[in-house]
Amino acid sequence: MAGDTGHGQQLRFTVLGPVRARRGGELLNTGSPQQRALLAALLLRGGRTATAPELVDALWGEEPPHAALAALRTYASRLRKAFGPDADALVSESGGYAIRIGLGCLDIDRAEHLVAEAEKTRASGDRHRARDLINEALGVWDGEPLAGLPGPYAETQRTRLEEWRLSLIETRLDLDLEVGSHAEAVSELTALTAAHPLRERLRELLMLALYRSGRQAEALAVYADTRRLLADELGVDPCPELSELQQRILNADADLALPFVPDDRPCAGPAFIRPAQLPATVSDFTGRAAFVDELGDQLATCSGGVMAVSAVAGIGGVGKTTLAVHVAHAARHHFPDGQLYVDLQGAGPLPAEPEAVLGSFLRALGIPDSAIPEGVQERSALFRSTLDGRRVLALLDNARDAAQVRPLLPGTEGCAALVTSRTRMVGLAGAHLVDLDVMSPDEALVLFTRIVGAERVEAERDAAMDVVAACGFLPLAIRIAASRLAARRTW
Repeated sequence: MAGDTGHGQQLRFTVLGPVRARRGGELLNTGSPQQRALLAALLLRGGRTATAPELVDALWGEEPPHAALAALRTYASRLRKAFGPDADALVSESGGYAIRIGLGCLDIDRAEHLVAEAEKTRASGDRHRARDLINEALGVWDGEPLAGLPGPYAETQRTRLEEWRLSLIETRLDLDLEVGSHAEAVSELTALTAAHPLRERLRELLMLALYRSGRQAEALAVYADTRRLLADELGVDPCPELSELQQRILNADADLALPFVPDDRPCAGPAFIRPAQLPATVSDFTGRAAFVDELGDQLATCSGGVMAVSAVAGIGGVGKTTLAVHVAHAARHHFPDGQLYVDLQGAGPLPAEPEAVLGSFLRALGIPDSAIPEGVQERSALFRSTLDGRRVLALLDNARDAAQVRPLLPGTEGCAALVTSRTRMVGLAGAHLVDLDVMSPDEALVLFTRIVGAERVEAERDAAMDVVAACGFLPLAIRIAASRLAARRTW
């Protein structure tokens, strides 16, 4: 079993996102997508040996290439070479292969350990700690599991791991409702039910969150919508649990009220909701180091008292949102009271109205609907008052112009706003303006390589450079082209 190499560094692997291998801070070159598919198939067997026929079936399914066994041996040899002093982690036995690594060296093992601890903690009655542990387990994910890997085994495991993640999100949301964070949960549940419309457990949680937020009519509307959808799509009625909840809401069942959950954790002041609305950052973020440092420094300055406003401008597809989300995640520790996010849809025909956005922000901060006033000015004033004394980051994505943004600025020391737009925000007084251009040819090729695979790019480097040049060195276009190529191994 691979362990300490003599320098206190173990091999560590990730599958809950792109499949990667690291030794300490060094990212190892694990080769082409097909080679990483072999690595994933072995890692997910938990040290058990996989026979050569099993691996051939995992990588190629019912139509393997003529030289499949030879390809397996080549991939295994290259992985051993990549592992360096830990080459013995990949063992050959009984005509197959296995990977033997130390406990906790695979991200999925860490996630499973955290979930098991959360279950024990919840059973003991500490729901707050259980929720923190589930959140920590969800934080192990780094995007789509087994991202970009080909083969039927990877596809099956990807589906299984995504289902597990969604189940954990449901568990955490259930705990959110148990500890009184129903108002905070509504926005997340609304987005999740839109993404997974046939998942009845999410609908049930959304109904309960709305009811506990004083929004009984909306909770019943969710049930009616669910019933219509299930009838149209599947020809079935809602599950008994959902129907029972509807009846309890209609009857104003007192048992649906929030149970008393004591919180004995020490705190510095009154409890308040901490929104965490940032979209996930991409795992293969590439280049832009100077912009990352520049924007990160600007966000860090607000901890000294002033409010920081940074505005990133550039043409469509240049990577404004990707950069802003990456910087915002890196700066989260400067904003312990939460992060807000909105797509202002400024490049489309129907830009978001500031009044509606402020209503969404206020609800995310725990303000009940009954306390949210009408009108942009009133809501903006309440927004600034709610943020007084807090350190919150607002990411205002895809803004139309400065007029759309102004009512959404926190205006409070210790807070910050990060704005992206196709328009240069010269109308935002005191804002730090950043103009984002296309990637350099080297950065563009690195991004392309991370998606397509180093082996293919090295074999046709000039052709790869032609592709990124044809994409105008725009990150979005490069991602689209590279993703199509990654899915078509013969192109």
